[in-house]
Amino acid sequence: MINTFSIVRDDALGEADAVSLLEALSRRDVSAAELWQAARARAQDAEPHLNAVVSWCDSPPPANARGAFAGVPTFIKDNEALIGLPNRQGSRAVSDRPSDHNSEITALLLDLGLVPVGKSTLPEFGLTATTEPLLGGPTHNPWALGHSVGGSSGGSAALVAAGVVPLAHAND
Repeated sequence: MINTFSIVRDDALGEADAVSLLEALSRRDVSAAELWQAARARAQDAEPHLNAVVSWCDSPPPANARGAFAGVPTFIKDNEALIGLPNRQGSRAVSDRPSDHNSEITALLLDLGLVPVGKSTLPEFGLTATTEPLLGGPTHNPWALGHSVGGSSGGSAALVAAGVVPLAHAND
């Protein structure tokens, strides 16, 4: 039997996708802070099973309140700079010093109104077909926990597939 994992539950995120969350936000059924807190709680509960998060935002970073995805929680892949968090590239060879700037992609995502909860795992420098970096160990596939995830955006894929966030930054 293959062991699967889902973190979907009755909280501010519920079973909603990004479009449904935007509608709920516009009706004021839920706030961006409630969505971020629910995503953070889901991610923390999922982390022992998935190993998909490399660093956490202590609070929601400023995002554009008027962007197309204003208030939707997300994760940024650890190959893009996000102010205040390290940009490790999945490698032990890269400094864990917090970034003092946002990369162009991160700035674009923030301008769209997405609100990062943290940074997601990737293989070292995104160079292999599975997310199994030496830095933090393999990221597990929530649909088959005994397997790692494929692609270099494995942490983002695992977080979305498990229902932690409705969408996450990836580039493969």
